[in-house]
Amino acid sequence: MEALEEVLELLKLPHRGSATALEAEAFRRLAGFLEARGLKPLEIPFRGVRSYGPELLALSLLLGLGFLSPLFPLAGALGFYLYFTGRRPWGRLLDRHPSRNLLAWKGEGEGTRALVLMAHVDTAKTYFLYHPKRVKGFRRSFLLNACLALLSPLLALTPLKWPLSLYFLLQAALLLHRELSAPYVEGGNDNASGVAVATALFLETDPPPGFRLGLALTGCEEVGALGAKALLPHLPEGTLVLNLDNVGRGELFYAEGEGMLRYVPYRGPLLEAARKTPGARPVRYRLAYFDTLPLAQRGLPTLTLVRLEGGVPPDWHWPTDTFARLDPKALKDTLAYARSLLKALVDKGQGDLLH
Repeated sequence: MEALEEVLELLKLPHRGSATALEAEAFRRLAGFLEARGLKPLEIPFRGVRSYGPELLALSLLLGLGFLSPLFPLAGALGFYLYFTGRRPWGRLLDRHPSRNLLAWKGEGEGTRALVLMAHVDTAKTYFLYHPKRVKGFRRSFLLNACLALLSPLLALTPLKWPLSLYFLLQAALLLHRELSAPYVEGGNDNASGVAVATALFLETDPPPGFRLGLALTGCEEVGALGAKALLPHLPEGTLVLNLDNVGRGELFYAEGEGMLRYVPYRGPLLEAARKTPGARPVRYRLAYFDTLPLAQRGLPTLTLVRLEGGVPPDWHWPTDTFARLDPKALKDTLAYARSLLKALVDKGQGDLLH
């Protein structure tokens, strides 16, 4: 059985919800898989949350209390901005559940640079906004919500505070219902597909000359890219990071940057190589965030590969995101493209791509 299929089989659990026991089981299986191949993955423990719902619920309540005082929506608007630009200053209070990353290396030597293949292991809870009939409007819904949230301190000084408060209190009620009743999705595409491709590529690839090659499998991506943040101290300065996310169906794209509120452009050799490697189209990804967001914000040269249908990942955060709906050809084509991308880096290793 090929590595792609083996990894997918390992991840066939009811779900791999962020910081849950089943996420931990998935990591246990992946660690055993790598150890059986003579690798010694480092486990990087950290603490996270099991859902983003409670944080957004709290922000919605603050925004919904504008009829009492403008100070509540002022706090809510600030929290909204911080959360959706990748910052969670309240994280130390909320991050109580154990999660982890796995980081494996090939190649040693002083003075070598690092190239890391990354994919997140965890899965998310569903929500009514991800329904196939609504999901194409997800970006519009978010922008409307963002405008209302950021304007709420001013609107709280006008008669519009009453309908606006009702809007955000209703939103809080919907988020509460999600927390109490919504299931985690199985996550065949998001993101067993990325884990399988990244792992297969890592196993088959020798480190490029002058490089160490790494495999980073992260937890808690779905709740604020917490695994990527915990990974940062373990990456050498200037590490190149190729992230794979939702690559099991649809048309292949490489993201040129990302950001829901503030756009963060990618930079570096991987992006330049992608622009010269046929087989994927560029996209400015504004729909959500990837694990690359905190890395790119800190200046690391990153790139994300993603497959989209109609501008969104297929079956995104919906119960139809199952292993049965994966497209084997899409997985193999993604692996082939990523392989070509790394070859482009090696072929130009003496030129300006690696410097």
